[in-house]
Amino acid sequence: MTNIDRSASDSVQHRMQALVRQLNQHNRAYYIEDRPLISDQEFDDLLRELEELETRYPEWAQPDSPTQRVGGGILEGFVQRKHRRPMLSLGNTYNESEILAFHERCIKGLGLEPLYAVELKIDGVALSLHYQDRVLQYAVTRGDGVQGDDVTANVRTIEALPLRLGPDAPTDALEIRGEVYLPRNYLTRINLERVQNGEEPYANPRNLASGTLKLLDSSVVRHRRLSAWCYQLDGEGPLLERTQNHHQRMALLEAWGFPVCEHRAGPLPFEGVLDFVNQWQSKRQELPFDIDGVVIKVDGFGQRDELGYTAKSPRWAIAYKYPAQSVRTRLLDVIYQVGRTGAVTPVACLEPVEVAGTVVKRASLYNEAEIRRLDLHLGDTVSLEKGGDIIPKITKVHPEERSADCIPVRFPDYCPDCQSRLDCVEALHYCPNHRFCPPQVLGRLEHFVSRKAMNLEHFGTETLLQLLEHKIVSDPADLYELDAGRLASLDRTGDKSIQRLLEAVQASKAVPFERVLFALGLRGIGEVASKTLARHFGSIEKLSMANKEALLAVHEIGEKSADQILAWFSDPLNQRLWQRLQALGLAMSIPQTHAASSDTHVTEPRPLTGCTLVVSGKFAHVEREALKTLIEEAGGTVLSSVGPRLTYLVTGSDAGPAKLEKAHKLGIAVVDEAFILELLGKSPLPL
Repeated sequence: MTNIDRSASDSVQHRMQALVRQLNQHNRAYYIEDRPLISDQEFDDLLRELEELETRYPEWAQPDSPTQRVGGGILEGFVQRKHRRPMLSLGNTYNESEILAFHERCIKGLGLEPLYAVELKIDGVALSLHYQDRVLQYAVTRGDGVQGDDVTANVRTIEALPLRLGPDAPTDALEIRGEVYLPRNYLTRINLERVQNGEEPYANPRNLASGTLKLLDSSVVRHRRLSAWCYQLDGEGPLLERTQNHHQRMALLEAWGFPVCEHRAGPLPFEGVLDFVNQWQSKRQELPFDIDGVVIKVDGFGQRDELGYTAKSPRWAIAYKYPAQSVRTRLLDVIYQVGRTGAVTPVACLEPVEVAGTVVKRASLYNEAEIRRLDLHLGDTVSLEKGGDIIPKITKVHPEERSADCIPVRFPDYCPDCQSRLDCVEALHYCPNHRFCPPQVLGRLEHFVSRKAMNLEHFGTETLLQLLEHKIVSDPADLYELDAGRLASLDRTGDKSIQRLLEAVQASKAVPFERVLFALGLRGIGEVASKTLARHFGSIEKLSMANKEALLAVHEIGEKSADQILAWFSDPLNQRLWQRLQALGLAMSIPQTHAASSDTHVTEPRPLTGCTLVVSGKFAHVEREALKTLIEEAGGTVLSSVGPRLTYLVTGSDAGPAKLEKAHKLGIAVVDEAFILELLGKSPLPL
């Protein structure tokens, strides 16, 4: 290489290094310090320049480059890593007397009153980050406390977490523990997208954050915009040996660019701890993220060592969990909603009241037994909570505030929509008018067209209501007899809309039998049971002719489910429905190579015919879904839970401990993937 070439190469490398430093500084200013230094356009221009240089000179790309955050391909699974030290959980307290008892235990163990560090308890997912030579090496979830999933690819997409530390950080090995969470505004945005796509919204930020961190496609993780707070620093080297208090190490984390929650305090005497706890109990709804309490820690590390640990948790720290917020309001009315199966659910209509940050007007009462337990009267003053700060629930009635004219709530004898006399089955009430009760008819159609059933795109509730009101459709089979002329009578339906609806109908004919069976909506028969029945009987004709004994021979089908299947097929209207759908081109059987029972058309022996298997864990030679497919192609039936009729439990690493325990109790054979692959005559090849 000439001096000129070498000079040019050095110039490019220096420019790439400078861009990485510059972009990481801007990321820190934007995501952690909340003080953007340049416009989004200027940031994007710098990022684009770096991406172009890394494409041309990949050998000079740096591991802490912001381009590493964009999310790559789909992973095949997560590797398990053991924690250097166990990630223990904290003991919980629920009132001031329990906090005082913790303080007294600390005094007894130390012989003096310690100072404490206090911080918000983020309702997220615990994470351990490992750095060496100032570069992020890997990130691990809590798992079972001893080992967890290596989620480094997903953590790289979290903008708040640094991929490389600055020059003031030590090069020694560092472990930083924290909490990954989803800000509330992002949950709102994601749920809005899901509703627009006809999908169910997520219940709360914590569950979504946990599920997101376990996704195998890191590009999807990036789209979810997870964030994090760090709360613990451990490691090696002289710097950490000199910082022997929690507040000192939190200051180091902040200086090195880690996101550290500003809502913390310490070192504090015990009285200050109680002030902090009480302050945030009333202010927690003002935060842009969810918390479920406060963490209280002894500040000094020497005192922590002296107090030590129990088998499950440290003696020097405890979590105070805030109680669910309870408010009082008035019961205005009780209405009764009819679902697609005819189940009638009572719903309390309340005087609007704010609970845990949202205005609540309604709460489910579940069934007649709940109404009786509460002894509800119209006009009652009731206490309302959100279970897990999510689902509104009446927890108490205040009869001492009841006026003389309050009327007891009585479950109706007749359907509120069609006036049919209700049936009572095991404390639940059902409307028997399946054919003509309006909410049942609409509910069955909504279920039939849903994504997990027939996936009839563009057939939303508004369209279905119009089809019913115009008497164009009365059951699912009518959807397959639609034409442009009938659809033209609907409001706001042009030629393109009509074409999309008709194309969706035709496309749905490719849906396999197991989903068609699920779409038919047999009471109590969900996705898994529908697939099991389809695999076992192979066709709807055989299923329709099965007696109770034959149904009970199917794993996961019990007495109640068998009776409901028999009742559905004994109804002449249901018989006519599936026969019409079959004649209209829907799949009412599965290919013989996948059927669970052999017949004269099967020429090759299938080694797992008649066997039922549960597959649990991660496998070295074949992906779990691929293994399930191999089992089904070999005549086996894959189930979701362990039961007495199971033939094999197939386990890999990280297999469910509850499944293993149940299999051992029932005497079920527990085998590995090598056993199954050998049985199938397959040669295992490493993934």
